[in-house]
Amino acid sequence: MGNSQKDRAVFNQKVVELRDQMKLGGGQKRIDAQHEKGKKTARERIEQLLDSGTFQEINGFMKNRHTDFGMDKDKLLGDGMVAGFGKIDGRRVCVYAQDFTVMGGSFGEIAGAKVAHVMDLAIEAGVPVIGLNDGGGARIQEGVFSLAAFGELFYRNTQASGVIPQISVILGPCAGGAVYSPALTDFIVMAKGIANMFITGPEVIKTVTGEEVDAETLGGAGTHADVSGVAHFAVDSEDAAFATVRKLLSYLPSNNTQPAMITDLTDDPWRMDTELDTLIPTDPSASYNMKDVINRVFDLGSFFEIQETFAPNAIIGFGRLAGLPVGVVAQQPNYMAGCIDINASDKMARFIRFCDAFNFPIVTFSDSPGFLPGVSQEHGGIIRHGAKIVYAYSEASVPKLTVVTRKGYGGAYIVMASKHIHSDMVFAWPGAEIAVMGAEGAVNILYRKELQGKENAEEERAKLVEEFREKFANPYVAAANGFVDDVILPHETRARLITALELLRDKKSTAPAKKHGCMPL
Repeated sequence: MGNSQKDRAVFNQKVVELRDQMKLGGGQKRIDAQHEKGKKTARERIEQLLDSGTFQEINGFMKNRHTDFGMDKDKLLGDGMVAGFGKIDGRRVCVYAQDFTVMGGSFGEIAGAKVAHVMDLAIEAGVPVIGLNDGGGARIQEGVFSLAAFGELFYRNTQASGVIPQISVILGPCAGGAVYSPALTDFIVMAKGIANMFITGPEVIKTVTGEEVDAETLGGAGTHADVSGVAHFAVDSEDAAFATVRKLLSYLPSNNTQPAMITDLTDDPWRMDTELDTLIPTDPSASYNMKDVINRVFDLGSFFEIQETFAPNAIIGFGRLAGLPVGVVAQQPNYMAGCIDINASDKMARFIRFCDAFNFPIVTFSDSPGFLPGVSQEHGGIIRHGAKIVYAYSEASVPKLTVVTRKGYGGAYIVMASKHIHSDMVFAWPGAEIAVMGAEGAVNILYRKELQGKENAEEERAKLVEEFREKFANPYVAAANGFVDDVILPHETRARLITALELLRDKKSTAPAKKHGCMPL
């Protein structure tokens, strides 16, 4: 009996000792080095992200099986990847984090196996998965095994797409093949000053092309949030990154079979803000801030913007109407007059498809002066990119509501969730102009020959412009033909959207049988 108790104590002590080793990762010296860089360790990050005490680690005892390049001498528990599950605000999530203290967080066979397992669990359980990235890319010492590990991760990212929300948080280097996993996820959060992403680093670029660039300029958080559009959020610190993830998850369902998460009422559904009635300038060439419209229409303080600094002529984000989360898509007259360009097209189309995949009704605020003209846009493929918006809206089967606040010109009007591509309800404000183009341009084309050489051409042109405006610079022709469901006063917008969403709550739609469509990517 005595020996049995002694053996049990030895066994238990062994577990405790191994767990302690596991928590040390690459050792205290490397942990200290991570802290000296102003960065947290993988375990500290997980503890801060998740609800206190909820993290359950899996596969922590795994070690690499390779022996080349001295790897037989340094086999550490967990092998540079911490993976498991826990809770955020009481909701189940899966999480994995690269441990930079173990071989610079390099991604090898064991890391791939652990992430693949936790992603399989997330898909089967129907819970979001969050990846915390801080590593030097594929582990060179393992050769093709590390490449195979990345391939298994990319495959699972793709299989999970549209099934469970996937969030990537970049908290250090993310280079080479490592960038493709975050790129396949739904949202990327980058911490300024410590995070960077690039396919090839500054040294390789200098060698191959002769260009000289530093890592921050090449692939820092600011670059990817403002220029490339790779990052959805660029935040000031690791703490801010975790807060952003938690806020984002507060809007998201756990999987694609769940409805949007309704919160308690925090704002009067019938609140009518009369400031909206005077917000739009009477001069069609004058700008205004569409965010003022959005913030006044949705539950106060509920609008959560995404990709704020990329393609700011388009606005996307989540908001709530009587507690119901919805996707918000809008044009921004304050920037480029709200014209749609290549970047805005990609930004809106991807978000629309995310909303459709995860059951978010889509509310669109349309003020469409047109697609951005120019040689660079045409040669860059604005036709192909703009078609993505049409495709995304036409494909979406969730409730779709549209408010035309002012301009609705040509193809840009059509693509912004118009009735013509089967938006469920389209409302227009009294000053909305729905026509092929603005009055000035239309008159110049329609009456060019008549006006040519006339002595009073300018006077006649002004008269024709006024007549065109009288006929088309209002929403009533469209409303008379059923292309607008109702012309509403701006202050009525909130209530009308809420009641329309109540009607469409259980919307069912059918589509032709097919494997999938061929989106103009």
